[in-house]
Amino acid sequence: MQLACKAALSASAIAFAASLAFTPMPVAAQEEEQNVDAQVEEAPDPAMQAALAALEVAPVFDGHNDVPIQLRSRFGNQINGFDFADTTGTGVTHPAGRVMHTDIARLSEGRVGAQYWSVYVPASLSEAEAVQMTIEQIDVTKRLIDRFPEALAFAESADEVEAAMAGGRVASLLGMEGGHSIGSSLAVLRQMYALGARYMTITHSRNTPWADSATDDPEHGGLTDFGMDVIREMNRIGMLVDLSHVSEEAMHDALDVARAPVIFSHSGVRAINGHARNVPDSVLERLPDNGGIVMVVALPGFLNEQRREWFAAREAEEARQQSLFQGQPDVVDAAMAEWDEANPEPATMISHMADHIDHIRALIGVEYIGIGADFDGMPSGPVGFEDVSGYPALFAELARRGYSQVEMELIASRNAIRVLREAELYASRVSAEPPIETLLPSED
Repeated sequence: MQLACKAALSASAIAFAASLAFTPMPVAAQEEEQNVDAQVEEAPDPAMQAALAALEVAPVFDGHNDVPIQLRSRFGNQINGFDFADTTGTGVTHPAGRVMHTDIARLSEGRVGAQYWSVYVPASLSEAEAVQMTIEQIDVTKRLIDRFPEALAFAESADEVEAAMAGGRVASLLGMEGGHSIGSSLAVLRQMYALGARYMTITHSRNTPWADSATDDPEHGGLTDFGMDVIREMNRIGMLVDLSHVSEEAMHDALDVARAPVIFSHSGVRAINGHARNVPDSVLERLPDNGGIVMVVALPGFLNEQRREWFAAREAEEARQQSLFQGQPDVVDAAMAEWDEANPEPATMISHMADHIDHIRALIGVEYIGIGADFDGMPSGPVGFEDVSGYPALFAELARRGYSQVEMELIASRNAIRVLREAELYASRVSAEPPIETLLPSED
């Protein structure tokens, strides 16, 4: 009898519960629940809040952006009608349909306060051609800055960078990418500084007559004697020495000579990704004594080791197909399309970029880190950081990894401003020294 009662009670309870489950919720209650759900969905991300707080007081000072060469390749440097306020429609100006990574709107969204614009010219040019083209790129960059005075401010010093930031404009500095741009002449170097260039990358993809590149066969064992004079003269006049793109031996030679902080305007670290363009620990460990910084790049092939190895495998397969099917490009293209289908490119994430920052911080400290993304000089940045609007997402990742606001401010711009100011201070201390007059020996 007790079991039957319990069974009846249980059945009644189930029926009652079922009736509750299907009873329509009052409209007011539904709206309240929806509002709660919306509040949960819209709850601010604490990491992003921390990132934006840091970037509010220390906007990003990026070490390398290639807009100037985009102006040349897409528009022939004819920019009087170019709208830099919004470049999201520029896909039609690129053979692969690639939209530019940079414009005023996205610089603002990305909290960029200062930018080194790279006046890059190809390393394949003769030295005389490179000098002329560099001057042309300086000219077009200055004209771009002048056309948008409400958003951009030409800057040549740390004080001018800070003043532009305080006024809500992007401080715009010039950086030469590759020592071929001075034509092996210290006189040209000095005149490039007078035109506003505030750093020079010692090499690009090829050796110069006085310095070895990271991606060319060694020729000089680092820097020649003239190359060391280039470093000394750059220090003397206050131009930053940029060691991105140079060989490990040249990095060490430059650090042996340098009396002012050096920069790596757009590099990763070799301990995380083995690319020759990245900075080895042997060099990183010397930075505290020099006071320089590594401005961490966003180029996927320099960040993600799996992506680097994938690219090497793809190049090897393409070379194999070209050897097997010489004079048959259609066959090679079809084979590579099949290979690509079977071997998709590994995704590179913001976390890969943060891993490089983590390594530098753990090895030598946060005081030697900056950001030099290389936008408009690569197909795309990592997922979520595809253009200049993405810097807050990077700093949110750092916040999630435990970086304090002070540390994020240092990485964003305070370290870069310090390095520029220290180079200026060194130059002021040695201003009484005469210019170096060493000439590169002529070849008979």
